[in-house]
Amino acid sequence: MKPTVSVLVPAAGSGRRLGRGPKALVKVGGRTLLEWVLAAFSWADEVLVALPAGVTPPGGGARYLEGGAERQESVARLLERAGGDVVLVHDAARPFVVPEVVERLLAAVGRGGAAVPVAEVPDTLIEPAEGRYGRAHDRHRYALVQTPQAFFREVLAEAHQLARARGTLATDEAQLVQALGYPVELVAGDRRMFKVTYPEDLVLAEALARTWRPGAAG
Repeated sequence: MKPTVSVLVPAAGSGRRLGRGPKALVKVGGRTLLEWVLAAFSWADEVLVALPAGVTPPGGGARYLEGGAERQESVARLLERAGGDVVLVHDAARPFVVPEVVERLLAAVGRGGAAVPVAEVPDTLIEPAEGRYGRAHDRHRYALVQTPQAFFREVLAEAHQLARARGTLATDEAQLVQALGYPVELVAGDRRMFKVTYPEDLVLAEALARTWRPGAAG
C-alpha cells in the first residue's frame, strides 16, 4: 500500500535577514512564499504549517498552528500533529519545488527511511582569516543541503525526542536523525530550489516566478 505523506512547513521565521516579515508572507510573483509552497504540495495527504504568534492563517487547505521560538521547536510541534507514514519537512522560504526532486526523495525514503536533497557547491570555498583570504577548501568534498527532507515519521519523532533529552539544537532534521545513528541518503537536488534569505534573493525569485511552471509529485 502506498504510504501517506504529511508535509511539515516551519514558517514562523521573522525575516530579519530579508529585511521584512513574516518571511512566509512576503510576496514574489504575485503570491506569498507560503502560497507557492502550498501549491507545490497540493498532492500531499496533509500539509501542516507553523506560523508566528498572532499571524492570521491564510487558508489554502493546510492546517495551521503557532510555531516555536526556534525552527526545531516548530517542526516538533508540527510532527506531533502529523499522521502520515512519511513526513516531508520543507522551508517556507523555498518557494520553488521541483517535482522530480520530490520523486527522488520519496523513492529514497522508501528504501531507507531518511533522505535529503543536496546541490553541488559551485564557488571557491575558503575559510576567512581576520578579513583576509584564508585557507581554501576542496569544494567537491562539500554539498549544499536543501529541503524538503524526507523521513519515516516514527524515525523523525524518535530523533526529536532524543534531541529534547540531550538539549540538542540543529539547523535541520537530518542532523537530528543522524544523531540516532540512522543513515540519511543523499539525492540530487536542484539549484532552483534556493532559499530566499537576503533581499537580493527576492530579485532572483521574482525573475524565476515569471517562467515557473509548477508540476505535481506523489
